[in-house]
This record gives sequence, C-alpha cells and structure tokens, in this order.
Amino acid sequence: MYFLRNKILGLAAATAIASLGVFAAPAVQAKASKAQISAAVNADKSLSSEAKQFYAARNYQPIWVGNKNKARMKALLNAVSSASEHGLPTAQYQISELKSALNAARGTEGAAAEAFATKIFLKYAHDLSSGVLEPKKVDKEIAVQPPRRSELALLDAIPRSSPSGFFKALAPKHPEYARLIKEKQRLEKILGHGGYGPDVPVATLKPGTSSKNVTKMRARLTALGYGRLGADPAFDDGLKKVVQQFQTDYGLSADGVAGPGTVKVMNTSAEHRLRQVLVNLERERWMNRARGKRHIVVNLADFSFNLYDNDRVSFTSVTVIGKVAKDRTPEFHDEMTHMVVNPTWHVPRSIAGKEYLPILKKDPGFLARRGMRMVGSNGKAVNPANVNLAGYSAKNFPFSIKQKPSKGNALGLVKFIFPNKYNIYLHDTPSKSLFKRETRAFSHGCIRVQKPFEFAYKLLDKQTSDPKGAFTGWLKTGREQYVNLQQPVPVYLNYRTAFFKENGRVNYRKDIYGRDKTIFNALSKAGVALQAVQG
Repeated sequence: MYFLRNKILGLAAATAIASLGVFAAPAVQAKASKAQISAAVNADKSLSSEAKQFYAARNYQPIWVGNKNKARMKALLNAVSSASEHGLPTAQYQISELKSALNAARGTEGAAAEAFATKIFLKYAHDLSSGVLEPKKVDKEIAVQPPRRSELALLDAIPRSSPSGFFKALAPKHPEYARLIKEKQRLEKILGHGGYGPDVPVATLKPGTSSKNVTKMRARLTALGYGRLGADPAFDDGLKKVVQQFQTDYGLSADGVAGPGTVKVMNTSAEHRLRQVLVNLERERWMNRARGKRHIVVNLADFSFNLYDNDRVSFTSVTVIGKVAKDRTPEFHDEMTHMVVNPTWHVPRSIAGKEYLPILKKDPGFLARRGMRMVGSNGKAVNPANVNLAGYSAKNFPFSIKQKPSKGNALGLVKFIFPNKYNIYLHDTPSKSLFKRETRAFSHGCIRVQKPFEFAYKLLDKQTSDPKGAFTGWLKTGREQYVNLQQPVPVYLNYRTAFFKENGRVNYRKDIYGRDKTIFNALSKAGVALQAVQG
C-alpha cells in the first residue's frame, strides 16, 4: 500500500515518509539525478550519519539502481530472499516491497529506492554477520560483544566486491555455523513430515526386558536418526549400545538404561530441537571472529571446556559451573594471562558476609580449623572470638576472609586467571566427587576444572621444554607463585545447547540457566519463525 501511494505522490511524499523513520518501499523516480539521490538520502532520518557520509564521499552515485548496478541489486534481492535459511527475521527485510521498488527502477536511478535498498542492506548485513539481537539487552548475564562492522565499512566494501561473494562472506566462517545450518535443514524436513512420531511411555526400560514400550523406543530412536532398529520388543545388547550413544549425545550418564530422565529427553520434540538450533545459530553470529590459533572454549551448558590448537582440540576436561538458582556463570570473552600455583583464596565479600559471618557468630573457631583467617582493614589477622560479631550483618561486615595455600584450599592448588570485572576464573578444587554428577552446577560462579594439573602442563608447553617439571617445582614450594603466560590465550565462556563434537555428531544439552528460552523469545519478537519443509 505504501508503495502504490508513494508512486502517485512521487519523491516528495517518499522522503516525507522516510523522515518519519518508516521502512516503507518508496516510489522510483526514473533517471533520478544526483541531487535527487542527495535529497532522498539526507532527508531519511532512518539512515545513519555513516551512510550519508558514504554517499557524500561518492558524490551521490548509486550502488543499487541503474544499469551498472544490476548484478549488485540482484545479489541483494537473492540474499534477503534466502534469509530464512539462516534463521533470520525475513519480514524485517520487506522483501516484496524491496523487489517492487528495485524492479520498478528498470535500470534507471531511483533516488528513494536507492535509500530504501541501503537501509535493508545494512539491516541484513548486520543481522547475518553479527546477530539479530544485542546480547546484553536480552540477558545481562550474556556479556558477549558481537563483532559489529561499521556501516561505513560495509558500504565501502560492497561496491568493491563481487556482489554474490560479498553476501556469502557475511555469514560466520567457522565450520560450526555450517553444521548448524545443515541440522536446521534436517529438522525442518522432519517437522514437514510430522515430527518424530509417538512418544515413548515414561518408564524404566533395562537391557534384558521385553515389552511394547521397547518397540516404541526403537521407533523413536529410528526417527531420531540412530539407524533402522526394527520392531523387536526385546531390549538386547545392540539396543543398549544405541541407548548409550543417545545418552552420550544428549549429555546423560551413558549407563544404557532408559530411565525416566533418558526417556523424557528422548521424547523432546523436533520443534524444540529446531528452536535450540536457531538460538545457537544466533550465538555463532555473536562469535563471528577469528578465535586464535590457541584458544579456550568453555561450554557452560555442557559443563566442559576445550583447549584448541589450530582449530583442533588438544586438551579437554569436564567442569563444575555456577549454581542455577544463584551465582550463574556469565558468558563473556577475555584473555588468560597467568596462572597462580598454590593460590590464596580471597573470599569474595558477598560470600564472607552471607555465608561465613552467620557461622562465625555461632562458632568463632571455624576459620582456624580450615586454615582460614579474618583480616582487618589494616591487613592484620583478627581473632573472631575477640570481636562482637553480633553487631554486624552481611551489608556492613568490615573484615576480609582469606584461606592460605593448601590441599584443602577451596581453589585447590592452582587457578587460571583471565582478568575480568566478574572475578570469574578456572581453578582446581578439593571437591572432586562433584565431577561425577550428570548436572554440575554447584559453584559460586567460577569454573572448577577436573584435570587442572594436566591443563597447566598443556598451557606451559609453549614456553618451556619441561612443563610438568616446572609446574611440580613451583607446587612443591607450598608458596603462592604467579606464572605469566608468554602468549595470552583467548577464553570464550559460551553456552551452547546444540553443538557438534569433533567426531561430527550433533549434541544437545538442557537449558539449565533458561537462556535458550529468553533468546528464542527475543528472536521471535524480532520476527524469526520456525518453518517446516516438505521433501
């Protein structure tokens, strides 16, 4: 409707609409002059100063309309028309209006159409290269900074590039993005055929049993892609191996028993899995950057971390992360600069006041028995028994609490530091039993590592010929020792609920922090939608 109205009223009406910030398709003025393009661009309040700067620098020569720009115009239309392939909000690119505006130009310069195409181009380019959403606005615990190119840089690049090649290069180049796109396509086809089929009744199915429920589980696992498993009601050793593989792929204890927890995950719909893939595609767009020849990726949802060397996993370990109800570990990127061997634990003030003060009021000797001490503002130790603690609360507790280096230290015998405002780091722990749990969210926010010594050796192998010997030497002193990394290592604290292992298998994880739901709701509000595909 806007397009027809603008065609009647002409450029004046089109620029008036643009001045209101409405993304409407304007009419095309045949053989528009540079003056008309200047008027259209400068009157459009929705175009940034960078976009206006770009046009001024090229003396208002168009990049979309006119015979010379046909290939670029076609590439833009093809790109936005296929936006759904990336899980982008297609409605925001006003594809039909854009086609009408550009096609009406018939190779001539259309000033208002030029400005309209530029707005759509910039929106699409930013969405595909750095994400539809701004992470911090979605959830304050997602402190990721997407690599957003300036509008001037994008506009400067497009006229100098192969049009189709430019749009193709906007998408993240990391192999994980392409793998997620294929998984999206697979799930869309499954949805187009009605989903995974009937659910498996929630009951415990064990190897050696035989029942109709086993047959139903075979059908479900077949639909999930675990081979053609037939209709045998017997739970044999072959089916046990399949169940174990399923449990591994979904972050469950791989005992081969299909208990209620396993069956519940098995019954998760294809629609839910597709939502997870769309969310994780957006997360990959937030990370559309070179990650470093050596880098660390912590997947909070998987309770794991990997050290990568030249894009290959060179070390891996399971972890314990922040508690779900509180102390959730945030997502952010930083650089690991050093490790501390035999660390002192400087108890965070919030923990000292909320957790230790109530204990000390009842038991002043608590700290001494644990190798800890209470310290005043002058840096000297204070005996809790000599202080009237009843007059203090968590808000006004003036003392610090420290724990000296020891095997019983809450940080264990080594911590790995990537300085950040959240005071989050990786560290050893004396509480080794927690690593055996399926869901490992028990910390105050920092990340506990199951194999900290082995990780230390691996980090040091770039700067010493005997990393184990060097580390052991520092450890034996019993004294706190700071060890700088000669080359800082990028650290990415991520939250991936759909991802691929190095063996090529897709893995899914529970949304323990509820961040998938929050992100998908924001994507839906922005216009991203699920689609089912036949064929």
